[in-house]
Amino acid sequence: MCVPVALTPPIKPMLAEARRDLPPEGALPGGLAFEPKPDGFRAIVFARPGLVMVQSRRGADLTASFPDIAEAAAAVAAEDLVLDGELVVPHEGRLDFIELQHRARRRGRKAIQAASEKPAHLIVFDVLQIAGAELLELPYSRRRGHLEDLFARHTLKAPFTLCPATTDRRQAQDWLDPSWGTVGIEGVVVKGQSQPVLLDQRAWVKVRSRTTAEAIIASVTGPVDNPTTLLLGRYDTDGRLRLVARTTPLPTAMRRDLAQRLVLGGPEHPWTGRRFSAGWGTQTELHHQPVRPELVAEFLADTAVDAGRFRHPVVFQRVRDDLVPDDIPLMDR
Repeated sequence: MCVPVALTPPIKPMLAEARRDLPPEGALPGGLAFEPKPDGFRAIVFARPGLVMVQSRRGADLTASFPDIAEAAAAVAAEDLVLDGELVVPHEGRLDFIELQHRARRRGRKAIQAASEKPAHLIVFDVLQIAGAELLELPYSRRRGHLEDLFARHTLKAPFTLCPATTDRRQAQDWLDPSWGTVGIEGVVVKGQSQPVLLDQRAWVKVRSRTTAEAIIASVTGPVDNPTTLLLGRYDTDGRLRLVARTTPLPTAMRRDLAQRLVLGGPEHPWTGRRFSAGWGTQTELHHQPVRPELVAEFLADTAVDAGRFRHPVVFQRVRDDLVPDDIPLMDR
């Protein structure tokens, strides 16, 4: 039943738990629904008389940075809606996370200019309120029906986009193909057909697309004789060794094996004195020990790659003894 109580910002959205594989049938209540996961920012959009707001997942007000989305929300404010979705910026045939980050930092005239040059879209996957009545207790299938109706009646139109959804497991498996990563689809979100909205709970499932790749082991965190993580690099067309990925913490057996093979780099190492951040989007400095860039690592990664660098930590698989650094493709400048 719809409750005649309006939602007020900020709200903490329902979240997804990361898994390696799609869950089996029956894992979530009411059967499984699958949606592609676009590479963007989670956003809650309030479109009601007297309140137009674009809220980030953590509650920040992004309205000033996305005047194009705010304008579209104002145009449907009479419907008194709260929409849940993913902010994205399409650019050169893919969803561009870096351009999205640039837009999120702009305000005022710069934000208006950016909205004209690199317009954003909201890929909507849920509706939390209609006509001032919150829908949190309704099952996913009924909320999805309301959302599809808003698009069918053209109440919602560009820059709002309806997120695809299916109950076909084969389609979900196709969305997990790494080739979708080239256009900005990170994986799949799995939802229960009869699930209500559980604010601030990880009750959905998220499965990322993964692919294997190779890079040069160029530095480590922790001591060289007991490395904690690896920093991986590739040379660019100017001959510079560029950081492309950092691994997750290494299992004990892998640490022991690598300790026998890694050699501390000398002052001539291109990363001697180089500073790297401890994580994407953070300013914390990462303490690392350069090693001779002689070994090639094979790793497992998701498809979120920005300017040649993997955004999330990758999983080290093995040393590729059949490859040397010259075998690794060069990065573009």
